[in-house]
Amino acid sequence: MKKNELTVPDEIVMNKIYFIRGQKVMLDRDLAELYGVETKQLKRQVLRNTDRFPEDFMFELNKEEFENWRRQIGTSNSSDKMGLRYAPYAFTEQGVAMLSSVLNSKKAIAVNIQIIRIFTKIRQMLVDNTELRLEIEKIKKKLDNHGKNMEVVFQYLDELLEKKNAPKIRKKIGYKLPIKKT
Repeated sequence: MKKNELTVPDEIVMNKIYFIRGQKVMLDRDLAELYGVETKQLKRQVLRNTDRFPEDFMFELNKEEFENWRRQIGTSNSSDKMGLRYAPYAFTEQGVAMLSSVLNSKKAIAVNIQIIRIFTKIRQMLVDNTELRLEIEKIKKKLDNHGKNMEVVFQYLDELLEKKNAPKIRKKIGYKLPIKKT
C-alpha cells in the first residue's frame, strides 16, 4: 500500500469518534468496519489479549451509556449483525494504538496509523481552540476595562458640561452706591 494512499477518508473516521466518560473513544463495531473484520473477530482478539487493554485503554459501555447509544442509532433485532444486542467496547486513543498489536492485517495496520493521526489532529485542534478562547478572554477583559475607563471619561465630561451650563453668580463690578438711610 502506498504511503500517500488513504485507506478511509478522514471525515468518516472523525465521525466515528465519540465523547464518552469524558474521553474521545471509538467503538468496537466502527473499528471492525474500518479494519475490514467482523466485530466478533475484533472482540475475540481483544479478549485473548486482555492484559494489553487496561480500563484506560478500553472499557465496556455500561447499561445507561449503551441505551443512550442504541437510541441514537436505532434498535437491534435478531437478524441484525451490527452488534447492537451487546454493549460495545469503547477504545481510547491508546486502546486503538494497542489494537494494531493484536490485529496484524496490512489494512488494519494502515487504518490504525490513520486513526492515530486523526486523534492527534483532533487533540491539536482542541489545543488551538483553547488558546484561541484564552486570547478572546484577554480581549474581552481589555474591552471591559476600556468600557469602564470610557464611563469615567464620560462622567468627567458630563460634570464639565454641567459646570459650563450652570449660571455663575457673579458679583457686580464697579462702584456701589451707599444705601440711603431715611
